[in-house]
Amino acid sequence: MATVDSTASRHVSAVGGWDLEADVVVVGLGSAGACAAIEATEAGADVLVLEATGAGGGLSAMSGGLVYLGGGTPIQEACGFEDSPDNMFAFLREATGPSPDEAKLRVFCDDAVAHYHWLVDHGMPFHPGFSPEPGLEAPTEDALCYSGGEDAWPFDRIATPAPRAHKPKVAGKGGPFLMECLLGAVARTPTRVEYDSRARHLVVDDARRVVGLVARREGRDVHVRARHGVILCSGGFVLNDDMVALHTPALARAALKLGAVDDGSGIRMAQAVGATTVRMDAAECALPITPPRKLVGGIIVNGSGQRFINEDTYYGRVGQEALLRQGGEAYLIVDEALYEVNAAGFQASWVCETAEELEAEIGLPDGSLVETLDSYNRGAAEGRDPRFHKHPDFLRPLQGPLGAYDLRVEHTIYAVFTLGGLHTTIDGEVLTPDGEAVAGLYAAGRTTSGLAAYGYASGLSLADCTYFGRRAGRRVADRP
Repeated sequence: MATVDSTASRHVSAVGGWDLEADVVVVGLGSAGACAAIEATEAGADVLVLEATGAGGGLSAMSGGLVYLGGGTPIQEACGFEDSPDNMFAFLREATGPSPDEAKLRVFCDDAVAHYHWLVDHGMPFHPGFSPEPGLEAPTEDALCYSGGEDAWPFDRIATPAPRAHKPKVAGKGGPFLMECLLGAVARTPTRVEYDSRARHLVVDDARRVVGLVARREGRDVHVRARHGVILCSGGFVLNDDMVALHTPALARAALKLGAVDDGSGIRMAQAVGATTVRMDAAECALPITPPRKLVGGIIVNGSGQRFINEDTYYGRVGQEALLRQGGEAYLIVDEALYEVNAAGFQASWVCETAEELEAEIGLPDGSLVETLDSYNRGAAEGRDPRFHKHPDFLRPLQGPLGAYDLRVEHTIYAVFTLGGLHTTIDGEVLTPDGEAVAGLYAAGRTTSGLAAYGYASGLSLADCTYFGRRAGRRVADRP
């Protein structure tokens, strides 16, 4: 997708009259926009949502539906897992780094149980069941699973492992049902929604305060006044080729870019009125090597035939490492006892009797895979992985015949989206490079740099969108 049209701001003097008005104007009706609208209307504000497409949902409706919640939710307790806000914070501070926004992490962890109850109170049910397959929504209605390597090194030494990904009560993929619940909650409020209305320009007054916006609908400009403020919930920028090339060029190589209308327009509109961005080079990259879980008993090597990660960690962490730091070249090596076509259809591209033969077939440097496998097998025979600390449950020497899954980015699924965005406070105020708030402008969800700095766990985006969407909605509604 090419860069969309100019997002330059407009001055209020150029607005001949307002076509629509509201206290709070929300751009985008995904999970962030929906929660912002609900919270703002419940705080007494008159709310208008502008949605670029013909229906609400956005990328949230296309997701697996996992919401990262913890600190001792009723679902965690019912499944026999202990957790606390401090334990959750200790994990997220390391897993989302380096240099995460600790203020956002702290309030989110402290409020996670209350946020769980808010979701339930607004029509989102959860079934108290645990799914042992990590990182992926359960095929059953079970809510809970590990989704960020909480039970793998190094995080199992930093915080007591606890599963925190909560899927709404539906079998299989939960995103469509999650958004059905949230959109139903929006419909029960006085919120007005204008569909097929794409925000294009923010409108400012002489003091550079955002007082409204210009949207495009049915081929004409629509001028919308925001008496309290505008909340941008319009997604990230993974579908904007120019922005990806500038900030996260490795993502251009991935075939599966996760976005709905994620063209970066919200970010660029905010930049046009003085906003700053942070971590624009950050991205998530899921490489779904599991299920089945037993495949992590193999080893993953790079183009030099060397291991670079503990295979039992979160597969998003494997994908990030493979794409962003190993040049998009990786191979999963298993033996006959481990081999299986995985849930995503991955299967062996090469099968050989020995490591020497497999190394030659793949085209790895002479002796590299042989040396790596010999070293791994010596440790595995003793139940040790001194370099990468894979859990002993998955350690066993690999014996021929051996198979290799081709995990090069051009040959398999790398599912990517951006994590960087507008710099905001915990209440969604959009900041300038000097750390001052852009008056009248707020943002939430993937339009911002939120809970995930450079690291990620499945469910963090929906947690970020729903929780910080709520905070932004409440803040704008309360603005004098």
